[in-house]
Amino acid sequence: MQAKLARIAEIAKEKPDEQFTSLYHHLNEELLTQCHRELDGSKATGVVQVTKVAYEENLESNIKDLIERLKRNLSVKLWTTVVLQNKKA
Repeated sequence: MQAKLARIAEIAKEKPDEQFTSLYHHLNEELLTQCHRELDGSKATGVVQVTKVAYEENLESNIKDLIERLKRNLSVKLWTTVVLQNKKA
């Protein structure tokens, strides 16, 4: 997984105008857990006002919930795109 992400980062640096059509399949529990662990806990809490420490209390279930919300959001976006394309046809 790390090699694939490193390659994507390399392409993005080499070709700033490159458009990546689908990176969603790279988001999984392992990657999101790793990203969480690498976060600097001293930074601001962000929009939802949850600290890194608080999020970590139920990390596994929080990550699973996040993935489910991402999937639902992606499904809605895909459905909307299909509907809009069909209306244009």
